[in-house]
Amino acid sequence: MESRVKLYNMTMVYDGHGRVLVLDRVKSDWPGLTFPGGHVEPGESLVASAIREIYEETGLSVRGLEPCGVVHWAAKNEDCRYLEFLYRTSDFSGTPVSGTDEGNIFWMETEALRASPRLSANFDRYLPLFLEGDFSELFFEWDGASWDGVPQYFRFRKRKH
Repeated sequence: MESRVKLYNMTMVYDGHGRVLVLDRVKSDWPGLTFPGGHVEPGESLVASAIREIYEETGLSVRGLEPCGVVHWAAKNEDCRYLEFLYRTSDFSGTPVSGTDEGNIFWMETEALRASPRLSANFDRYLPLFLEGDFSELFFEWDGASWDGVPQYFRFRKRKH
């Protein structure tokens, strides 16, 4: 039996002065502090979807997205796998909107974000992929209500030239 696959993206926009653009998400499916992102539309590339989501949620135009890794989770209660492609960039133009129907948008010191008790569920486990560059994949199993077990981090081998 084949699993369905749902594709998502998330992008960390940083300003080069120790701050990142965060979304204080108000939607009940994943409330709290996170980075902007969303789903990949049919026929849309991964990078184009990330650029579109950043613009829709923040009002910023971004370029030069750098891949940070993939968050992959399997839903035990449905025949579905979720792949969330992570990017980062400091190449942006425009002024962030203060908020949308997703939640409030604002700049935050990176270390304050790491220490915040208001992070979206498991978002603290995403941060090493965005900030440290040591990992390329994070895998979870999800039962529909809680995350099972220990998250698994994986590294891609760097090519030798």
